[in-house]
Amino acid sequence: MSKSNSTPIVKLANVGKSYGNFSALKDVSIAVRQGEVTCILGDNGAGKSTLISIIAGLHPHDDGVYAVDGNPVHFTSPRQALDLGISAVYQTLAMVPLMSIWRNFFLGSEMTTGTWPFRRLDVAGMWEKTDVELRQMGINVSDLEQPVGTLSGGQRQVVAIARAIHFGARVLILDEPTAALGVTQSGIVLRYIAQAAREQGIGVIFITHNPHHAYMVGDHFMVLARGEVELDAPRSELSLDDLMFHMAGGAGLNALQHELHRNDPPTVRPERADS
Repeated sequence: MSKSNSTPIVKLANVGKSYGNFSALKDVSIAVRQGEVTCILGDNGAGKSTLISIIAGLHPHDDGVYAVDGNPVHFTSPRQALDLGISAVYQTLAMVPLMSIWRNFFLGSEMTTGTWPFRRLDVAGMWEKTDVELRQMGINVSDLEQPVGTLSGGQRQVVAIARAIHFGARVLILDEPTAALGVTQSGIVLRYIAQAAREQGIGVIFITHNPHHAYMVGDHFMVLARGEVELDAPRSELSLDDLMFHMAGGAGLNALQHELHRNDPPTVRPERADS
């Protein structure tokens, strides 16, 4: 079965969210499938954070239907989303910079060995598992004991991605993972985003304001503007120029240009002189 015909892992239909009289999202529909990268773009205030907060279980939706594996859900906590394999990696990465790489990998989900009252941390097991998981993602770290804060921004992002996949993520939400990175480090993160989808079979939701980064890895694109869907299209129907046009304002740009030139005098071309 092709990916386009498979049942979405996550599907939102006409979902809305309001805070008092302010409508943060209105009639937003999205489908996230296994092995696909779904890119959600928009400027600040477009509604991206609200949308991923709903998908990740931070905030419940007010309107519409949110379904996981075809079953309607109404999350009231991120734990409920995690239990169904929906994991979010935010810009803060939820890491402790002074702790070692392996400790951060298992932070909050430590492995233990022995039985009570002699139960203790399984340091050797966590160290080995971290090494295996990172190598499977193509990350070779010479010393897992080094503080995670000594890694580059791109390396920390990849460690966070590998951690989420190890703990059972089927849908991986990445919140602006390349926002504070240079060209080389952004390339590292984008490569592992593609790898997570193509090789690991993860459904990836890539939140970004950078259409160039999105178009490098995306299979489907959604542009939000003021809480509403301005564009929803697969890669096959969209060029990078189209995506940039919609990111810049889309149809609103045409209306603006028309308004700017509405009262301009008509252009009169000079007549050619007879030879």
